[in-house]
Amino acid sequence: MKLMEAEGKKLKIFINIFVLALSLYTVSKREYNFDRMSVFEQLMIESFAPIQRLASSTQLSLGSLFDHYLANVSASKNNLVLRKKMEELESRLFTYEEIQLENVRLKDLLDFSSDIPHKKVLAQVVAWDASSDFQTLRINKGLTDGLSLQSTVVTAKGLVGYVYRLTDHFADILTILDPNNRTDVLVHRTRSHGILEGYHDGRTLMKYVTRTEPVILGDEVLTSGLGNIYPKGIPIGAVGRIERESYGITQYVEVIPGVDFSRLEEVLVLVRPNDEDRRKEWQALDMSDVEGGGE
Repeated sequence: MKLMEAEGKKLKIFINIFVLALSLYTVSKREYNFDRMSVFEQLMIESFAPIQRLASSTQLSLGSLFDHYLANVSASKNNLVLRKKMEELESRLFTYEEIQLENVRLKDLLDFSSDIPHKKVLAQVVAWDASSDFQTLRINKGLTDGLSLQSTVVTAKGLVGYVYRLTDHFADILTILDPNNRTDVLVHRTRSHGILEGYHDGRTLMKYVTRTEPVILGDEVLTSGLGNIYPKGIPIGAVGRIERESYGITQYVEVIPGVDFSRLEEVLVLVRPNDEDRRKEWQALDMSDVEGGGE
């Protein structure tokens, strides 16, 4: 009985294995036949395919546009930062260039006045008198800096004028362009003397030069040292025009100043050693006049 049951189990297992093997073989040998699409299916595909393609293309375009927008926003921010840095660097460079130019001008001033035995006060021009074509100017130094009335004012290019009005911290300069400023001068080559006065358009006129003096164009004109204001030998300019009339005893001599007054920035004030003593004497005289008047 048990033997029959064992034989039945073996037969059942064999049949199951056989059926499974046969099924696998059938599946492996099966050929798939693809049926042709119906007209409706073709119509649906042809209708929706362009829409799907448009949707996909739109999605890609929007994605690309968004990426480009973000990139442009980031680039714009970077450009603003770089532009600001560039402006700061340009401003620093401009400041350094101005400092360098100022140092060159100051060095020229000091070199120019090294042989003049006067106390030197460096000053900056802070204002021009526009009502008189720059014939007067104002500097940022005054009584507290040791300046006194009639102190000579120069640049590396030559004579500017003298101090004619003074406060504690500022001084007004009467330039050689002003008709009221009369300077005793001489021609360096011929030693011919004359009186220099302001003329017009940044020019000056040398008067009282005798007609027989052999002055020529380009002759250098210097201060003569007479008049007790300007030291001797300070350059003023060069002869730019000469007219000799058929009558009279003098000649017309126009002098072009060496100083460019329209671009004047720094000047050097020459204070004479005895200016302080003279100022004390004036103050003492004023006090005595007041006391005498009181009696």
